[in-house]
Amino acid sequence: MRQLIRSLLLIACAVSARADYKVTASHAIGGDGTYDYVRFDATAHRLYIAHDKRIDVLDSETGKKIGEIGPTNRAHGVALVPNLNRGFISSGNDRSVVVFDLKTLKILSVIKPTGVKPDAIEYDPDTNLVYCVNGGSTGDVSIIDPEKAAIVRTVSIGGTKLEAMGFDGRGHAFINDEEQVAVHVLDLHTLTVTATWSLKPGEGGTGLAVDREHHRIFSACSNNKLVVLDSDTGKVVAMPAIGADPDGAAFDGTTGTIFTSNTDGTLTVIHEDTPDKYTVVQNVTTEPGCRTIAIDAEGGRVFLPTVKFGATPAPTKDVPEPRPVVLPGTFHLVVVSR
Repeated sequence: MRQLIRSLLLIACAVSARADYKVTASHAIGGDGTYDYVRFDATAHRLYIAHDKRIDVLDSETGKKIGEIGPTNRAHGVALVPNLNRGFISSGNDRSVVVFDLKTLKILSVIKPTGVKPDAIEYDPDTNLVYCVNGGSTGDVSIIDPEKAAIVRTVSIGGTKLEAMGFDGRGHAFINDEEQVAVHVLDLHTLTVTATWSLKPGEGGTGLAVDREHHRIFSACSNNKLVVLDSDTGKVVAMPAIGADPDGAAFDGTTGTIFTSNTDGTLTVIHEDTPDKYTVVQNVTTEPGCRTIAIDAEGGRVFLPTVKFGATPAPTKDVPEPRPVVLPGTFHLVVVSR
């Protein structure tokens, strides 16, 4: 009994230690337009933020803008291939991927055509390939050889509205499908879909992260649920509550912490007590629109881009559910730290 009490106290202390995140900085970036994924480069101390027709590049230590990459036609995400000194940007409106130099930020080439609306884009060092998820009606993935800067294969996965992607380090990619409320499993060696796992009773499915060590997938769903799947079987093992309208998820394996960035202006912080047990330790108040995320695990920081909003217009027949007005020039970065 004494040992059990001691173990419970240790768990409680560990969880408590992780429940002290708060907003510690806000960095002005400026400019108008839409925004999407943010990528953290720990080696170069840089942040790459997809922002309408460009990528804003910030010093991650100071928040100072050090450059931009563009033009693009609706930037969505950035994948980094450090050994080739190259980055790859998914450009959603013209079905292309923009290749740039990591040091100079100059555009090197443009790869096209991808499938419809290239969106999430990730580099997998195990296969040395870049995978670009096409979020439009084609439901496929463009596979890019980063050295050749060319599409070498397009794989149909039977998807509809594809979202974020993650890898398990054992030859599999997992891709959220918001419309099918499912995760597609892509075998990276045979380039075939080996399974499609339901996220129900979750709804949608946008942000995604993977715990490689414990074989778990974390899918942020629109009905305030983080659906946790066994990445070997697809079984739903847990559904901790999260904030509303999430678009991003991240996992810090060193502390066993999952984060979801929620459009409602909260950051949900969840501790992985065991692979099948999860505790929500904090819902940090951020700002409305802080929906995409990157983490600095070593520095204990979370990066969340957003804008400032004005009043919501009155509903009309043509726009029955209007969104708040975005105030011009207010794009900025919110930093949450321990």
